[in-house]
Order: sequence, then C-alpha cells, then structure tokens
Amino acid sequence: MNFTIENILFIGSVLIFLSILMTKASCKLGIPTLLIFLILGMAVGSDGLGLHFYSMEQAQFIGIVALSIILFTGGMDTQIKQIRPVLKQGLLLSTAGVLLTTALTGLFIYFLFQLDFIPITLTLPTSLLLAATMSSTDSASVFNLLRSQNLELKENLRPMLELESGSNDPVAYMLTIVLIQYILSPESVSAFGILWQLFLQFLLGSVLGIVFGFAVVKIINCINLKNSSLYPLLLLVLIFITFTVTDYVKGNGYLAVYLAGIVVGNSKCAFRREIQSFMDGFTWLFQIIMFLVLGLLVNPHEMWEVAGFALVIGIFMMLAARPLSVYLCLLPFNAMPAKAKAFVSWVGLRGAVPIIFATYPVVAGVDYSDQLFNMVFFITLISLVVQGMTITFAANTLDLKDENRPMDREFGVELAEDINSKLIEEKVQGETDGKSLSELKMEQGTLVMLIKRNNSYLIPNGSTVLQEGDKLLIIKETEQ
Repeated sequence: MNFTIENILFIGSVLIFLSILMTKASCKLGIPTLLIFLILGMAVGSDGLGLHFYSMEQAQFIGIVALSIILFTGGMDTQIKQIRPVLKQGLLLSTAGVLLTTALTGLFIYFLFQLDFIPITLTLPTSLLLAATMSSTDSASVFNLLRSQNLELKENLRPMLELESGSNDPVAYMLTIVLIQYILSPESVSAFGILWQLFLQFLLGSVLGIVFGFAVVKIINCINLKNSSLYPLLLLVLIFITFTVTDYVKGNGYLAVYLAGIVVGNSKCAFRREIQSFMDGFTWLFQIIMFLVLGLLVNPHEMWEVAGFALVIGIFMMLAARPLSVYLCLLPFNAMPAKAKAFVSWVGLRGAVPIIFATYPVVAGVDYSDQLFNMVFFITLISLVVQGMTITFAANTLDLKDENRPMDREFGVELAEDINSKLIEEKVQGETDGKSLSELKMEQGTLVMLIKRNNSYLIPNGSTVLQEGDKLLIIKETEQ
C-alpha cells in the first residue's frame, strides 16, 4: 500500500491512536515507549502490512521538527540550579565524550570490516562516519525514559545525563557532516576547517540560543494577547524561528533551541501552565510521529542482513567505547563515586538522533550508506531493549535511586516581577501530616494559597487538615 492524500490522515490517526494505547502497556511491562513506536512503525511497513515509505528527505524534515520541540521542552524542564554543580561533567561528556566514542568505535568498525569472512570492506573514513552517527546519546530517549519512569538519581546524575543528551548532538552532527564531505571530496576538507566549523557551530548556537530565549520570554510577557490559547502556538513558532535562523547563519540549531528552552524554563513567564501542558502534549505527539516514521523507513529483511555485524558493534559500544569515554572524561572528578560513573556509562542510549543522522549519508550518496543506515537502526533497537529496559534495575542495583526526590513544579504559577513576594512549593511529610493549617508555625508574611491533593486542588483555610503527599503552594513576602 502507498500513501495517498485520501488515506494518510486515517492511517496516521490509527497509528497514533495505537501508539497512545501502547504507552499504558509499556509502563506496566517496563518497555521503553519509544521502542514500542519503532516496532509499530516496522510492523505496518513494507515487510509488515505493506505501507511503503522510502523518503529519507521527508524523514529528515520530520526529525528536525520533532527534535526541535523535544530539545526545547527538555530545556524548559532543566533547572539551572540543578545543572550548575554538574555543568563541567555534562559538557565534557557532550564534547570530548562524543569525540572519544567516535574514535574508539570507528577504529573498531574499521578493523572488524577488514576481516576476510565479512563481505563488506569499509574504509577508515566510512567507519568513522558510521561511528559518528551513533556517538551521541539520544535526547528523546534519555528525557523520555528518565521522566516517564520518574527516576530521580543521587549524585546529581539526572541533570548531568539530561544536559549531556541535550547538548551533545552538535558534535555528532558536525562530525557526520564533515566526514561525509571528506568522503565525497577529500581535498575540500582541512583540519583547520573542521575545527573552525565546530567552533562556529557552538559559538553561534550558544549565543543565538540564549538571545532567542530571552527574546521569547520578553515577547510572551509583553505581547498581551486577548486569547490565552495563542501563547503556546506563539512559542511553537518562535522555536522554529530560533532553529532556522541559527542554522541559516551556520550555527547549530539543536543547541540553540535547547539553550532557549533552558532560558524560558528558568524565567518568569506568563501562562506557564498552559504553555507547559501544550508543549508536553506536542512533544509526545512528535515523538510518536518521529519514531513511527523511522520505523516505516526501514526494511527489516535488509536490516537482518547486517544484524550480526551491528550486534558486535553495539556490544562494543555498550561495554567498551561508552564506558571508556565516560571514565576518561570524568577522570578529573575524583569525588564522583565509581558506581555513578558506571551508571552514566550504561545510559549511553541510542534512539531517533542516530537514525536521523544515518539518513544523511544515504541522501548524500555515500558508498554502503544503506548498510550503514540498517546497522544504525539495529544498534538503536539493541540499545533501547538492553539499556532502556534495565535503567531502573541498574539504578537500584548500584543504589543510586533517590527516594527523597525534590518536588516538581506542580502549579505552574508565576508572579509578576513588580510583586514583592515569591512562590514556594512544598510537600507535606513527617510531623506536618495530620495537622491543620492553623496549627502550623509559619513566618509572618507567609500564606498557603493552594493545596494539590492527588489530582484535585483545594482552597485552604485554617481548619484544613493536611495529609501525607499534599503539595502546598505558598506565597512569602520578600524584603524590599
């Protein structure tokens, strides 16, 4: 069956409907939801129900749109106070870690494909290209797994992993593009040119991301739209403008939207609750669409032809390349326990980003690019199955799961900048449980405005009895 104007809306709606239903089953079975979406796409593809989708260019476009939204939303959920203690570690992993993973994996692939019994012979540049497409941890997979499983970790590991996965795509992207250019035209690429492009991508991506982030906050707070439902749409448009403008001036758009998200998420912003709710839903939608499309893109019978090689490479990356690069990057941080480094090594998840990057060699016409794409896809499946399904187990085994997790922002309320007060969110536990508000000893100028109990909101008074697990929204007067 081919896609037509008449059936694409129906088929797409059915697939998204099935994907949403499967998220419930995946939570019960401990299966990563993103893996479910990939498998569903494969099941209805050319080797399954017969839907044919072969456009690498369209898959790239969908991937760019989806990743822009995913990275921005991930940035919004990243608190600066949480990433500040692990900023150096995260940035080292997202830069030097990617380079080390590419070098180690590329050399392994090169020597592997020199063996006589393997029918394919890959050159060193092509081997490095295959490694580069898989060298970054996948932001969609990391954000999704850590947050869907409510996994809070000791040693500030969660913000470190999210920072790494949100900021390491630029290096992998640049390596992929430069290696393609070198393979197709060796004389056009120099060492200085590579370093300059990488520097420019980071500089422009960082500067424009921060600038656009503050501009987004200013626009949302000052535009004063009559219909509040338009604010999330306005934000969505500004995300795409941030990506496209940054990319047009040769900066890295992925880094820009992630940093813009961090700025917006850590600033006072009007209609935060509506915006956050909309972006969360839209992020899920595009995660589903992206993984379904990538599942449709692969022909499983072709993937199985390279499954043996891909399995060996995937095992090497999980057990050798990723751990070695992590330990080398984190070597200066002696205070970090060995078990924390071991966990970071295990969370080297592959996902949509490597598959999307693997489409670039196919579009460019690199030799053996179809085989490279199929290997990347198979390695991604292995990573999601083996690593994705064992993250919680690994955290428990290494005693890194933090049961005293800080409370997320439940209310989504912001005060105007000219109000001389601040909002605090606290969780009822310990001695406070069972007491009424009038029994609490609160500082002067402090008031409990709202209580969230399960999924209901209560307007409190002095006789309201608090229960274990209640979330309190408190307004506190600040000194002038």
